[in-house]
Amino acid sequence: MIDLRRLHMLRLVHQYGTVTSAAEAMHLTPSAVSHHLRELARELRVPLLEPQGRKVRLTPAAQMLIVHADGLLAKWEETLADLESHRAGVTGPLRMCGFTTAVGGLIAPAAGALHRADPDLVIEVRECDTDVAMGLLAAGETDIAVIEPTPDAPPPGDPRFDREPLLEEALDLIVPAGHPLASRTGVRLEDAADEAWISVQPEVCAHHQQVMTYCAAAGFTPRIAHNATTWSVIWALVANGLGVSLVPRLAGGPSDQPVVRVPLSGDGVPKRRVLTCVRRGSRANPLIARGLVALRAAVPDRCTLVAA
Repeated sequence: MIDLRRLHMLRLVHQYGTVTSAAEAMHLTPSAVSHHLRELARELRVPLLEPQGRKVRLTPAAQMLIVHADGLLAKWEETLADLESHRAGVTGPLRMCGFTTAVGGLIAPAAGALHRADPDLVIEVRECDTDVAMGLLAAGETDIAVIEPTPDAPPPGDPRFDREPLLEEALDLIVPAGHPLASRTGVRLEDAADEAWISVQPEVCAHHQQVMTYCAAAGFTPRIAHNATTWSVIWALVANGLGVSLVPRLAGGPSDQPVVRVPLSGDGVPKRRVLTCVRRGSRANPLIARGLVALRAAVPDRCTLVAA
């Protein structure tokens, strides 16, 4: 009998490129992972790994095995879901993670509603970027990831994951109270072409690249005057007249800051989609299903709920 954990280890080595990184993702030692992979190779009577510089790569036999492993592990998730449906008194834990505005605007309200409905349900929430969330999901460290599709996120056809659209939200322009654009209707992005702009640090998340892309589509290159790492700091900089910024509908700022959120109009209003992602085969798990329903119920009216 093949140990499914060893197939999972092989898949993580393929994902991360090194035994050490895969071991860290599974909270194991590299020697333990190496031992399990040697045993797997011995059981299957084929070599599975070969060196590639400082990393390792899968042999052709291992590549073929990975294709079958994805299907086997998905079936195992379905089995766990069926078993979970027969358990009485499910208490969790239900583990959810997502990027900053997803946690604040979706996951926290959903987790709160679940806790109020069932105080005995254990819920674990983690804030992290989408690429980290996908790694946690692949490693079995979380159950539901709320993600924003990015060029670094796994492609829709990745057989390990089951992704589903959750919402679409517009990005609004925020300006200081009293700014000429604050009281206007029908503001277009190009109306802010001559403004100083405030962005999230490029290495923190995709916001900086989004600002550059949307402004380029509107026909100008924004003059980035200030960078920040949190939305609250962006709010403070805007409130003090140091520039304008684009913010998603899920993002909020301190209520005592004199900042006006101005909806944009015209062609090409900046928008982003938010997805839920689970391991393939696990969506039928009753606990995960409850979490997904709660997330859909938590979508605020200012965003557009996307049909599943």
